[in-house]
Amino acid sequence: MLSDVMEDYLKAIYQLQQGTDDRIKTSAIAEELDVTSPTVTSMLEKLEERGLIDRKKYRGVTLTDEGETVALEVVRHHRLLESYLTEHLDYDWSEVHEEADRLEHHISEDFEARVAAALEEPTVDPHGSPIPSADLEPPERPDGKSVTEFEEGDVVVVEEVADRDPEILSYLADHGIEPGIELEIVEVAPFGMVTARPNGREDAISLPESVAHHVRVARPTEVES
Repeated sequence: MLSDVMEDYLKAIYQLQQGTDDRIKTSAIAEELDVTSPTVTSMLEKLEERGLIDRKKYRGVTLTDEGETVALEVVRHHRLLESYLTEHLDYDWSEVHEEADRLEHHISEDFEARVAAALEEPTVDPHGSPIPSADLEPPERPDGKSVTEFEEGDVVVVEEVADRDPEILSYLADHGIEPGIELEIVEVAPFGMVTARPNGREDAISLPESVAHHVRVARPTEVES
């Protein structure tokens, strides 16, 4: 049996590996989990002993196949729980991340299957993040980029929103920005502020750089394909 903390580390490494072929550095894991680098080093030693990570000194770590399977199961639990909490228990999408963090280690396979069935086997969570399938195959990552990488006049569709910061999620919800919403980029300021107009609205909204970097979008043709 793995501890909750071990599973948290494997999940963090999995999430940090998305979109990169590089090994994950100790410092990145420490920042992701808000712990010290010596604490990370100690845990990585334990995970390596169990064959869950491949570690190269001074070069970082990657998950082994076994480690990735564990991480995918935890991620699946987390994202199914987020979906269930929002759809059936009336949680706001800004509230579900921490709740799912507490529950993800403690549900049975039967409970997981019942939740998935009640949700009609969703493929993404409320924030647009892909949910691993029941056979724990790695899901395809959305092709979206940060909204800050597009130019004035571009029309894009929101694919995914980072779920970590409740204040940012509340800000986006208050302005009607969620997965599936089409945006027209009105202005991109030199200091990172993005002004966008959601489909069907006359008024544009301002996304400070700290918020815009959490919104991943793609052109409509890319979303449809």
